[in-house]
Amino acid sequence: MELFKGRPADLSDRSEKEIKVYDYLDKLAIDYWRLDHAPAFGYEEDLCREIEESLGARICKNLFLANRQRTKFYMLMIPEHKVFRSSDISKQAGSSRLHFAESEYMEELIECSPGSASVMGLINDTEHRVQLLVDDDVINSEYVGCHPCINTSSLRIRSEDIFNKFVKATGHDFIVVHAE
Repeated sequence: MELFKGRPADLSDRSEKEIKVYDYLDKLAIDYWRLDHAPAFGYEEDLCREIEESLGARICKNLFLANRQRTKFYMLMIPEHKVFRSSDISKQAGSSRLHFAESEYMEELIECSPGSASVMGLINDTEHRVQLLVDDDVINSEYVGCHPCINTSSLRIRSEDIFNKFVKATGHDFIVVHAE
């Protein structure tokens, strides 16, 4: 796998939502490195470990969550080795018991399908219905690995650029949490 700086030169086979991410990052003058690969669906796959090695950044889990009433939605970014415990994260988020949201909400709110959820999807949440939750280990890492709203490419971006430039530009804020 080869790592490239920035967007692909040829965008003809790229989806609109992927191109939208590159346009947004470029508009904000955020440096990013891209790795194209076979579809990656979960952290149990050897492919995900290979992607992380080639990318030079850990890819965090991006969990799309909702409260019981499905009136509040959350994206939780945690390292792959940490576990989502609903009671712990719910308390830190100041919400009732959080659970995994149905995929149709993910599609509707951040325009990502299961396996491709990413902080980059916040550019599609123009009504700010999704609250970002970020594990302290992710905040404190030098780089974050994430998908550009599709799971056939991964991006390496400086954490400070994601949280100080990108998230701010989307009009979102984030809550720092700690998962075990």
